[in-house]
Parts: sequence; C-alpha cells; structure tokens
Amino acid sequence: MSDGAGQITTHLSSISETAIVQILLIAAGAWLLITLTQRLVPALAGRCSGRHRLHTLALVPALRLLVIVTALLLILQRIIEPTFENLVGLLGALGLALGFATKDYASSLIAGIVALYELPYRPGDWIEVDGAYGEVRAIGMRTVEIVTPDDTVVHIPHLTLWDHAIFNANDGSQHLQCVADFYLHPRHDAAQVHRMLYDVALTSSLLQIDRPIGVIVREKPFGTHYRLKAYPLDPRQQFAFVTDLTVRGKAALLGSGVELASFPAVAGQSP
Repeated sequence: MSDGAGQITTHLSSISETAIVQILLIAAGAWLLITLTQRLVPALAGRCSGRHRLHTLALVPALRLLVIVTALLLILQRIIEPTFENLVGLLGALGLALGFATKDYASSLIAGIVALYELPYRPGDWIEVDGAYGEVRAIGMRTVEIVTPDDTVVHIPHLTLWDHAIFNANDGSQHLQCVADFYLHPRHDAAQVHRMLYDVALTSSLLQIDRPIGVIVREKPFGTHYRLKAYPLDPRQQFAFVTDLTVRGKAALLGSGVELASFPAVAGQSP
C-alpha cells in the first residue's frame, strides 16, 4: 500500500498547469449543470400533471449523480494515468481516509445511492420517517428534504434507511388514501350512517372518483367508530380533503339526528 501511495504522490506532484485549469473548468461545468438541473427540471415538472410530474421530479437526483460521477472520472484522467494499478491505489487511499474521517457522512452517501436504486421515496412522495411527516421536496446526496404540513423543512440523512421504517403514503403515484374519523353514540342506525358517510365522500369536489371509497365500522367502549376512507385528486389536497369530509360528514350526521359520542370527564380535570 505504501508503494501505491508513493506512486500516487508522484503523479499528483507532476500535474501540469494545463491539467489544473482543465480540472477547474470541469468542476465549474459540473456545478453549472447541477444548478441548471435543480432549477429547470422542477420547472418542467410544474408544467406536467399527475404521475408525469412525479417521474420528472425523480430525475433530479439521478441526473445530479450522473454529472458528479462523470466529472470525477474526467478529473481522475487528468490527475493520474488511468491504469488499473493507479486507480486501485488511489481509490484504496481515498477510501481509507474517508472511512476514518467521515464514517457517518460516507454511510449517508452510500445510502443515498441505494435510495436512487431502491426508490423508497421520490420527489412528490409523502413520507414519514422517525416521526417526521411531509412531502419530499428534494433528494440530495446525503439527505432527503421534506416539507411538513406546518411548512417546516426537515433534512433527514439517508443513513436512516438502515435502521428506521419509512412510511410512504403515495409511493410515486397520485393515489394517497385519506381517513376522516367519526365517533358516534351507539344508539343509531348503522346502515343509514354507513350510506350517509359514503355519500359525503362521493359528493366531495376533491374526490378522485376512480378510486374506491370505504367506510369501516368498529365498536368501542365509548361508542361506534366510523372511518371514512377515500382519495383526493392530488396528494397535496389531503388536508383540505379530510377537512371537507369531516365538516360535511358531521353536518349530515347532526342533521339526521345522530348523536355524537361523549366521553365522561376525568375527575380533577378541567373541561
């Protein structure tokens, strides 16, 4: 390994001024291409709709990785003679240094490459990782950037792929199931309420009509729990959709004389 390192040092010390200028131009060109990709591709995706928008956004991290790998190969050709022995020596020395200096960072980079292959999340997906839920806005080399419903930006290292579950609500599609919950007094006509809630979802202006509507009924100690499941037109409408189902569903239930479930007050707790 010492002989290989000595050969690499010899090659590095013999780099000409022309090669240095070429390396700087390659790095500047790569930076420019990455910047243009991060701006133009999302702008192009904004003109698309549905699945095409998500697929276009997913090109950003792949194109960025392609530019970086190409730039590194071009730079290596100008630093050392591209023989097998030189490449093995250089990669071994770099790997050893990076392994000790940036262990976690390197792990996140490797996990980012794995994420590009396995696609556990894409730009436009709604994911939950370690309690953080939001829309994937960008996928970097080290982190994935999500925006929560409260408009908070969260950067999650790709390293979480190794030891955390990733919940993906729409998984690269426009289909994101929403649930509106209703808790009713047990004395009511369950079949009538089932039909009523189904109609509430069916008449929503935000409903994705080609997806199924479900009404799940479960008995609880305090009453009857109804879960109204349906799909909005766009995943970004999920909160407006749940609000619409809840408001109109509650109005329909109260209008038909159905009593909502009530919880007894806990002793010593203010109402």
